Amino acid sequence: MKQPLRVGIAGLGTVGASVARLLARNAEGLALRAGRPVALVAVCARDRSRDRGVDLSHAAWHDDPVALAHDPQVDCVVELIGGEEGPARDLVEAALAAGKHVVTANKALLAKHGLALARTAEEKGVALAFEASAAGGVPVVKALREALAGNRVSRVSGILNGTCNYILSRMEAEGLSFAECLADAQRLGYAEADPTFDVEGFDTAHKLAILTSLAFGVALDSEAIYVEGISKIAPLDIAMASELGYRIKLLGVAERTKTGIEQRVHPTMVPRTSALAQVMGVVNAVTIDADAVGELSLIGPGAGGDATASAVIADVCDVAAGVVRPAFGLPAAHLAKPERAPMQRHEGGYYIRLSVYDRPGSAAGIATRMAQADISLESIIQHRARTASADPSGRSGAPVPVVLITYATTEAAIREALARIDADGHVAEPPQVIRIERA
Repeated sequence: MKQPLRVGIAGLGTVGASVARLLARNAEGLALRAGRPVALVAVCARDRSRDRGVDLSHAAWHDDPVALAHDPQVDCVVELIGGEEGPARDLVEAALAAGKHVVTANKALLAKHGLALARTAEEKGVALAFEASAAGGVPVVKALREALAGNRVSRVSGILNGTCNYILSRMEAEGLSFAECLADAQRLGYAEADPTFDVEGFDTAHKLAILTSLAFGVALDSEAIYVEGISKIAPLDIAMASELGYRIKLLGVAERTKTGIEQRVHPTMVPRTSALAQVMGVVNAVTIDADAVGELSLIGPGAGGDATASAVIADVCDVAAGVVRPAFGLPAAHLAKPERAPMQRHEGGYYIRLSVYDRPGSAAGIATRMAQADISLESIIQHRARTASADPSGRSGAPVPVVLITYATTEAAIREALARIDADGHVAEPPQVIRIERA
């Protein structure tokens, strides 16, 4: 049998420790699949005394990640430190420059520096592999880059952050507030102490940038992604979505449009009968629309030590087998600069919740502003509060929720109409706007 592929792991947290355990546990099967053994020969971690559930006594320890990259006994570096700058970037750049294969789960690093890293990998003739970066244990990277190579992809959409999906699922199932569900997610370890990266959509945006490049053969363009998070979703929105036949999901969507490639991350109402609507809890799901296969959905665990480690080891196995492909499907020089489709040109239906002063003329004024912006309303739902102090007309004057559902229109038209409604003084607080996916 051939000489073993010698692996060094930088970062022995939840995922790194799982990778080490799976390499040890499945050594025989990996060797048969790859045609050569895979040996863990070096690690880099801050705490040498921590019990990680695997014997690491045979591995060389490095305190400096770059020293791991320069270790002559290492053929393939597995980067699991995280972060778009600092030690993770230094390690990956050093490893590639030294002609060593790199496997990483670092979506932030790839979203910002992926093109430059891919160029270096090609120049050195080594692999830059990142199956674990986009959807944990869901093999969407290989699907887009390899399995669907004969297809022209028109759209990629999905639930790419398990923390957000868990929170929205709990809000619906138990009628809880965002704050209550977030606190529970933190207690269970699904959310970080500072959850901003997850709940405000940035994690999903980094993953979407990677999938967009793979799907459309374009350079990564994370700055083009329109991003909204879920922190402003209220129980009333969840309840109204259910009443209207929808569920709210944080989606990442990339699609070809007549104005360019549209990339967006935001809360979305999806039909309750759709495949994405059935995905609950910390699960991820990606739907790919392509000309040959039609619609393809991949669903599975998007986070967790073993699930993410599974994707990492799949890449390690490819490296051991001698598989070296362009990181983003095409050679870096052939990745086109994407033509951005501005969010203002997005077309679709909208859910709009307004806090409207319950007084004569408010509803008519809102309808007029919508008509002036050429927005057709599919339905208007109003739950008027009646109080003992209401005037003879039965109106309290206090703000009441009014929900508008529009037919297909543009983002620009919606923003124009809402700005005028606000200037007219009909509403007590900023509107809630959620885009609707009809299918």
